[in-house]
Amino acid sequence: MKPVISKRWIVAPALQDSDARDPRIPRLLRQLLSNRGLSDPAQAAAFLDPKLTDLPAPETLPGCSDAAKRVLAAVRDGRKIVIYGDYDVDGTTGSAILWHAIKLAGGQADYYIPHRLEEGYGLNSEALRTLAGGGAKMVITVDCGVTAIAEAKLARELGVELIVTDHHEPSAAGLPDAACIVHPALSGSYPNPRLCGAGVAMKLAWAIGQSLTANTKVSDPFRKFLLQAVTLAALGTVADVVPLLGENRILVTHGLRAIKQTGLPGLDALIDSAGLRTEKVDSYHVGFTLAPRLNAAGRMDEAHNVVELFTLADPARSKEIADYLEQHNRQRQETERAIFKQAVEKFEADPGFRARRSIVLADESWHPGVVGIVASRMVERYCRPCVLIGIQNGIGQGSARSINAGLAFNINEALRACGEHLASFGGHAMAGGLKIARDRIESFAAAFEDYARRCLTEEDLQPTLRVEAVVTAADLDLDTVRQVKALAPFGQGNPTPVLVAEGCRLANPPRRVGRDGSHLQFHVRVGDRVFKAIAFGGAHWEQPLGGGRPFDIAFGPSINTYQGISSVELCVSDIRWT
Repeated sequence: MKPVISKRWIVAPALQDSDARDPRIPRLLRQLLSNRGLSDPAQAAAFLDPKLTDLPAPETLPGCSDAAKRVLAAVRDGRKIVIYGDYDVDGTTGSAILWHAIKLAGGQADYYIPHRLEEGYGLNSEALRTLAGGGAKMVITVDCGVTAIAEAKLARELGVELIVTDHHEPSAAGLPDAACIVHPALSGSYPNPRLCGAGVAMKLAWAIGQSLTANTKVSDPFRKFLLQAVTLAALGTVADVVPLLGENRILVTHGLRAIKQTGLPGLDALIDSAGLRTEKVDSYHVGFTLAPRLNAAGRMDEAHNVVELFTLADPARSKEIADYLEQHNRQRQETERAIFKQAVEKFEADPGFRARRSIVLADESWHPGVVGIVASRMVERYCRPCVLIGIQNGIGQGSARSINAGLAFNINEALRACGEHLASFGGHAMAGGLKIARDRIESFAAAFEDYARRCLTEEDLQPTLRVEAVVTAADLDLDTVRQVKALAPFGQGNPTPVLVAEGCRLANPPRRVGRDGSHLQFHVRVGDRVFKAIAFGGAHWEQPLGGGRPFDIAFGPSINTYQGISSVELCVSDIRWT
């Protein structure tokens, strides 16, 4: 099933000659750096060569130093510590980081990961009572807790010292009355307010290590662990789709470089299970291969064993858990495909679906742990904010996704505007979650559509393709493309560059490739050079390409090496005819 709406190309303004600070840098690379706001040579150099020494110090993160002192006091006093993490990659990797840090500090910590379907997101009162009843005197949240106002009050009543580490938006009602809150956006002065939950945990672990030595340096064992923690934080950073700029870029760059040398049996088993042992693992592999496996447990069952994978598991147990994750990921994929097919059919069954500015769909057969992934696919297909809801025992659990980086339509604000219909909700600009009674879904859908009509224009509903530069064949030499690839890791805030070549012609007939013939391979003539091209999912272009008309292509450049010979290839994302 291909998208029903054609894309609008938005081409970045061309770099003027007067903007060229260093003519030794290829024009294309200068253009890409300028698009990222990096015209200053010093900024560009820091971007191209991110250093761990440029990470902001832990004491600059709001609440971090206080939290480290409190954790060490609990360790010295022999109090029971429980790490309460979210069930996604960000929460589980962050929980593992703090577990290791507390162990190195001479303490022990249990961990608790709530069940997505039975407990839902965030800190909950029943779990707190259970933990307190089991002797917990300190609870440290990871990737959750900043909206847990009632739960923080309960923690005080139960005699539990609550430390919140989070990065999500606080509630409009204010902050929880926790003993300490570690959050990158609270003060307004921390240089990276978009640090993810695992990144926050890594900074707290670093602060714990500093407190052990009473100075900015940490012990050798702690330093070795922090390098492992950077890799775990890199997984959470990519999986949580935060901007890969500044501190986040540093974490991901160095974390992925070391991903096969961490010495963590669980990470080795995960890489082997995913078939990446011989690959250079990059942000794409994390986002589309490793993270889905780690998330699958929490989506389909429970994520407690993901933390075990990165903490207690020996090599044999690590393989068992990796195999378990592989099995659940396949189950998740099958469930996702079925729900997506049903969601498309439901939406298009409405004769006026093209006139709608939002999508709200619900079904009792839909797995609540998977609807978020499908909502993202629906947004990609229809370019409308989407809420999909799985109903169990009369209660719907839903996931919402936005369009255009949340600029035109902020999901958290939209859910707040429709809050009278919801039992609970939370999230940020791009994504959110909600609970709703079955009999309120119809009224919520009407309110959500009304809000979308007030916020979104027809232009907002047309999918866009952001093009970084219009290029000629001369821009696509091997050295330049290698320098373009050096802009990686790519992701949110630092997208894989999309380039455009105009007036192209087909050099030989296209042919369908892939197991189901859904991809298209062809050779394209750009100026006086011919490049091999591949369009994944582009089989529908086979007939139009054969018409002989010139066309423009939007693509990402790549380098293929075969039998020692390297050549530039084009990964085509869109085609338009001139």
